[in-house]
Amino acid sequence: MSSLPNRKKKKRPEPEVPKVPRQPAKPDTPPIWAVGLRSPVIPQKSLAHICRSLGTMLHSGLDIQKAIKLTAKKLSDPRAAKGLAEVHKSIKSRGEIAPSMREQGKRFPNLMTDLVEVGETTGSLPEVFKSLSKHYETNVRLKRQFLGAIAWPAFQLVAAIFVIAMLIYVLGIIGGEPTGARDELRFDIFGLHGASGAVTWLLSTFGTLAVVIVGYKLVVRNMAGRQFLDSWLLRIPVLGACMRSFAIARFSWAFALTQQAGMSIRPSVEQSMNATSNGAFITSKDIVWQRLHEGETLTDSLAASQLFPEDFIQVVDVAETTGTVPESLDRLSPQFEEDAQRKLAALTAAAGWGVWAIVAVFVIFLILSIAMQYVGMLENAAGGF
Repeated sequence: MSSLPNRKKKKRPEPEVPKVPRQPAKPDTPPIWAVGLRSPVIPQKSLAHICRSLGTMLHSGLDIQKAIKLTAKKLSDPRAAKGLAEVHKSIKSRGEIAPSMREQGKRFPNLMTDLVEVGETTGSLPEVFKSLSKHYETNVRLKRQFLGAIAWPAFQLVAAIFVIAMLIYVLGIIGGEPTGARDELRFDIFGLHGASGAVTWLLSTFGTLAVVIVGYKLVVRNMAGRQFLDSWLLRIPVLGACMRSFAIARFSWAFALTQQAGMSIRPSVEQSMNATSNGAFITSKDIVWQRLHEGETLTDSLAASQLFPEDFIQVVDVAETTGTVPESLDRLSPQFEEDAQRKLAALTAAAGWGVWAIVAVFVIFLILSIAMQYVGMLENAAGGF
């Protein structure tokens, strides 16, 4: 029986695997805590630089696209440079600045985009950018003054915390370990003793401060939280007066600017309230507009919010009668700012005295605690005889 010839098996062609187009590398995603705490809005220092540069270039007759491109190259803040570069790209297709800024989400504040839109319509972009630059520069300067004013009280508080930690540690060394032979010489402060007690004290105090700071950052990112917090802070005597003066100064400036630029009354009121950066004022813009919509005067509408002092309401009443509300508020804004700075000085002085009071309470408590423990040691020693 003859065998069949060997046939070579043909290899089946392997199916071609479709090539998946290579996806561009995604940028590193920041952690959740960074996203929740870092605001997407461009810092006011960079906004001041942007507005000042654009105002100067546009006033000299430079084209808007070229002005934005040159300004973006000079920025050191990556968020501001990227946002302005995206605006430059969008302007090529849209031809308008304000819609291009709104495409960037929350990078540019609503006050800025709304005023830019009004400036484009009325042909007053250089003046709008110059006014915005003064506004943001003032905010940056006031923030710097506030931080500089509270730096010394904050240093005193931190120093007091470390002094107490050092005292806990030193008294622990003098008294020895709790299980040692010199247990009767051990001094406790807040129930803490030695190196472990000092570490516990530092972790508890600085941990509490960190929780307060993080909690504040999270609360102010929500409008309901800002309204509750700012409304509560406005009731504190010294702090509330300072915050109110700053808010009214910003409202006066923004309302004067938006009215002089030709903005209609509703967005003018809304953006002026938003410019205060105070949750209580921002959430009251609906009340003010509702009264205006019902036909009431600006004076009565602002008084209905119960946020403006009587002297401010009287000035607005007189200005409304004479038809000079924007001019009057423009003159009032620096006055309220100066008043806010005086109240800020009083606030920092009160904060300094408050820190000294806290330190004094700690010192008195330590002295009494050590004295009581020392008396107890003497009584135990006397009872042993």
